[in-house]
Amino acid sequence: MSRATLLIGLCLSLVPIASGFAQDTASESRAARPRPNVVVFLADDAGWGDFSHSGNQQVSTPSIDSIARQGVSLDRFYVCPVCAPTRAEFLTGRYHPRGGVRGVSTGQERLDPTETTIADEFREAGYATGLFGKWHNGSQWPYHPLARGFDRFFGYTCGHWGEYFDAQLEDDERLVRTEGYIVDVCTDEALEFIRDHHDGPFFCYIPFTTPHSPWGVPAEYWDRFRDKPLTQVGTQSENEKQDETRCALAMLENQDHNVGRVLSLLDELELTDNTIVVYFSDNGPNGHRWTGGMKGVKATTDEGGVRSVAYLRWPGVLPAGHVVEPISGAIDLRPTLLSLTGIEQQGQLPLDGRDLSPLLLDPDADWPERLLVNSWAGRISVRSQTHRLDHQGHLFDMVGDPGQTTPIEAEQPAIAARLQAHADWYREEMFGERGVTTPGGGNAVDPRPFPVGYREFPITRLPARDAEPIGNVHRSAPAPNSSFFTGWTSTDDRIEWQVEVVTSGTYRVTVDYTCAADDVGSEVRLEFLEDSLNSKIDVAWDPPLHDNQDTLPRPRAESPLKVFRTLELGSIHLAAGDGTLRLSAVTIPGEQVMDLRRLTLELVTVDEAR
Repeated sequence: MSRATLLIGLCLSLVPIASGFAQDTASESRAARPRPNVVVFLADDAGWGDFSHSGNQQVSTPSIDSIARQGVSLDRFYVCPVCAPTRAEFLTGRYHPRGGVRGVSTGQERLDPTETTIADEFREAGYATGLFGKWHNGSQWPYHPLARGFDRFFGYTCGHWGEYFDAQLEDDERLVRTEGYIVDVCTDEALEFIRDHHDGPFFCYIPFTTPHSPWGVPAEYWDRFRDKPLTQVGTQSENEKQDETRCALAMLENQDHNVGRVLSLLDELELTDNTIVVYFSDNGPNGHRWTGGMKGVKATTDEGGVRSVAYLRWPGVLPAGHVVEPISGAIDLRPTLLSLTGIEQQGQLPLDGRDLSPLLLDPDADWPERLLVNSWAGRISVRSQTHRLDHQGHLFDMVGDPGQTTPIEAEQPAIAARLQAHADWYREEMFGERGVTTPGGGNAVDPRPFPVGYREFPITRLPARDAEPIGNVHRSAPAPNSSFFTGWTSTDDRIEWQVEVVTSGTYRVTVDYTCAADDVGSEVRLEFLEDSLNSKIDVAWDPPLHDNQDTLPRPRAESPLKVFRTLELGSIHLAAGDGTLRLSAVTIPGEQVMDLRRLTLELVTVDEAR
């Protein structure tokens, strides 16, 4: 029997891996094929228990389940408690604090440009790269997906979107008004990308919007669940909101339909056998619903908040129906996909993730024991193969007590001490003197300035979520991501963005706004360093909130939206440098100035001599 050596682990040490006939055959099969395409599906807020393959009998997800049946399931696969950190760990193979991701909005979600992404590496290897859906790791260049390795982007860059029907989305550099349900629309674009690059190789990343709230789903799916009795309930069933559970499951069935559309196209184009397909979710369920008895939901570091399904399919290479028992996580996907596709790691920063390909290819592969960390908002939890240390220092036997009901640190002090030492290492390694009392979870605007004026991406959008409201101005809802500013009633009020102007030059200034007819006429002033622009809000635009598109009442924390109109304010000269970009009112003839969704700066003339 042959022996192979594979590069695995953070230390990049060579570990002997036993390989039998099945692995030899898979290696020969890989060598005989052209470089495989890769399709990655990422659900938003779907818990481990939201799929029929996990045992949920209330929902039908045959297309997603087929990836597991025809491929490999990672049985104990862990992600972060919330969205942006998981996406950063998938993209980089590194724990999210290393890349500067410390929150989910107000600039805290940005992934440092010094980090190499998996898309960077696929593009460098000659792959066409496309992203269709939710990005959530930065909006302005060089945080934008088109700066992070993607040739094509269609979707939105923030944490969640307030419009699920006929949404305004980004089409590369342009904002476009779409028609239809957001998941269907983004999948349409992904299908077009696959058709355009069917001669391959391509890397197609489809991060879905659902089942994240707001609770909106096409009627045909809601009708299946509207009056459906729930026979499987959450671990803390007293906290379950059953209509929200029904809507989440309806959203999952729509998502499954769209996964099926992609898989069918791969069949139609005869690409199935040479395409690696991955499916996972970014955190636990966004509500108390069935998780197989696990403790925790989204935003918690308990098992139910961080365990996700993870399925990988590559017919003829990965053994069908194989279940990987050793613990793994989103940080492992970058090194694993690079290994399976034969792409050499380009980034020089050390990885926290491991190449899982030995486990995927050989059910009998040897595998060194490891510890995985899940963290969020100052809470650190450590998972071994058999135990979890929670953020309060309590130890649980995850084999005998998967619901984390009985702490056993007193009975197993050596295990508790080992896991606590790893939590202490993580705290020091990721945060140092800062500790873990402040990162994540808040809505304070990130102190890193927002970049403006890169020549390769001259349009810079500065949404309300990235600004600081001063005075009476406030966001339309507590969750900043899809909010707008309202309540602008005084000349003492202002809106401020901390920015870094990269290129001196002349910028075209527009705002996306609404304004009632009785409030038309306010004079506003935009200032940065020594430069300023005065302009008037001289056109009424006062559409209704379109909250009629919601299936269920929108959570109080999330803002309903309306159709904002773009108004040009004029041109301003901006000198390169860091400072406060300030928008204020000089005169207010009506009750308020306007509601503001975003301010946009477009570099039109560069000061070559400066």
